[in-house]
Amino acid sequence: MSIPTEFRKLEAIAIGNDFEKVTRLVTVRYDSLLNNLAPGNVVLKNIYVGINASDVNYTNGKYVAGIKPPFDVGFEALGQVVAVGAKIPKEAIGKFVVYTQYGAFAEYISVPYKTTLAVKSDTPANLGLLVSGLTASISLTVQGRMTKGETVLVTAAAGGAGQFAVQLAKIAGNHVIGTCSSDDKVEMLKAMGCDRVINYKKEDFRSVLKNEYPNGIDIVFESVGGEFFKICLNGLSDKGRLIVIGTVASYSTPEGIRGDTVNTLQLLSKSRSVCGFFLPAYAAQFGEHMNNLTKLLEQGKLTVQIDSGGFQGIEQVTEAVKYISSGQNKGKVVISLLEPRAKY
Repeated sequence: MSIPTEFRKLEAIAIGNDFEKVTRLVTVRYDSLLNNLAPGNVVLKNIYVGINASDVNYTNGKYVAGIKPPFDVGFEALGQVVAVGAKIPKEAIGKFVVYTQYGAFAEYISVPYKTTLAVKSDTPANLGLLVSGLTASISLTVQGRMTKGETVLVTAAAGGAGQFAVQLAKIAGNHVIGTCSSDDKVEMLKAMGCDRVINYKKEDFRSVLKNEYPNGIDIVFESVGGEFFKICLNGLSDKGRLIVIGTVASYSTPEGIRGDTVNTLQLLSKSRSVCGFFLPAYAAQFGEHMNNLTKLLEQGKLTVQIDSGGFQGIEQVTEAVKYISSGQNKGKVVISLLEPRAKY
């Protein structure tokens, strides 16, 4: 492996949710990583980075109280170990890993080795399983208490996490409803086994639930917020569970991310529940669920829809963030940092 003299990374220079406006690309000396490499850390050469709608929440100061710019941005990547700290075996060099850490939008990065998850190859599907796959797997299992024979509703079903929620609910033996915004996404979700796909641009979401599912929805995997949240809450069955994994409709508004209110009487009379899910709180379960997702992928029971948006390189991350914020993506947005252009 050739050793660079410098590398590039993205950092926030102001607080705000206009990602392009509040971030800049900076060049850093590579030896700054080596000279400060902790004994339990490794240096990774990032090959792919994952783009999330919530990237704008981080630059907007919503996840780390009192954070002051400049600070590094990005949540997840797939990389190859190129250097190791004093307590890490040299045999780790060359291995591929996925990880979550603030500051992932960088060509090289130092991370604690124990927080990484080993993968067999550098295929972008392995990165798709990380934040998006783990969010769906853990939340449906822990918060949703998903069994079989239930009715499961997934909003933004053609997105990064939504595609996994749809497939995992089907694998478990449930009837799955998914919402999306275009005909091509409808076809994508049907191919993934979604039983009822609602293109809310053409059908009235509220009416479909009322007329076709009079007994209500057992589990809702909800990421949109606003009016969608209200419709989902009203559509819950007796003992129904609504999992809030985001409120993406508010992320890019002038006010930024905001939540929705719940009238507890809507819960009390039918023993319904509403719970939030924030992935970092479940780090202890990453390994178990990642192993299960990987097995399902290898067995051909799970597919990973990757969408590069036509973007490549650290300099196009800002465009990729705008792309996912527009809602155009089908599946998980992952972009390559390497030449030549990744083909997927």
